[in-house]
Amino acid sequence: MTVGGRILERAPSVLARGGKPTVGEFAAAAGISRASFYRHFKSREALLKALAVSPEPDARERVLGAAVEMVGSQGLTALSMDALADRAEVSRATLYRLFPGKSALLMGLVDAYSPLEPVRRLLSARKDEPPEVLMPELARTAYRAVAGRIGLMRALFFEVSGLSAETEEVAAQAITGVVGLLVMYVTEQMAAGRLRRVHPLLALQSFIGPVLFHILTRRLAERVLNLDVEGEAAVTQLAEAWLRAMSPEEEQEK
Repeated sequence: MTVGGRILERAPSVLARGGKPTVGEFAAAAGISRASFYRHFKSREALLKALAVSPEPDARERVLGAAVEMVGSQGLTALSMDALADRAEVSRATLYRLFPGKSALLMGLVDAYSPLEPVRRLLSARKDEPPEVLMPELARTAYRAVAGRIGLMRALFFEVSGLSAETEEVAAQAITGVVGLLVMYVTEQMAAGRLRRVHPLLALQSFIGPVLFHILTRRLAERVLNLDVEGEAAVTQLAEAWLRAMSPEEEQEK
């Protein structure tokens, strides 16, 4: 394959990330230098013209909005990309330029609608705060990010956690950054004596598990078990229970 062909082949996956990709990002995706890119395309706009990218500025948002409804009701596996194009009122060509496949679509949904990005922003901005302040706020942030989209969250959770060949890379990209920040935070808090020492990944699983389970089963708990605790209050209580279990005093008593 020629260098120009490789640029054209890899460019849709760069566009699928959203935003306004730079020449450097297109070049990196093709495994070439910027100078090599400019030998084949005079500018970013020349590449987009060669790709015949649709000028519709809201096409990506329309596709993701339609995908939220469809994935939330039927899951990603059963989703028809052609049906998605019809629901979003975009051409098949536009859809596949934005999202070359279901894995790219899943990544777009995770980026746009999962709690990972809001949690990452909060953790980056407030990483110096003590666990008793930050951890409950992380739980509330996660809850607020997905409130009203439980069906989608359930579908995303099962798709990503399934680790099929189609979703394993998505799971790695989506989760690794946030988990890395969380591991660093709890490790530092353990070293400072604010949290008891356990394996940091186990500590995070014991925090995330109850919060995620509550989010995924809240509707059922409200209808069948008559749960009457407001959502943010519920996840705050779960975070506070985790803090009690992770207290250094618990470690000393043992």
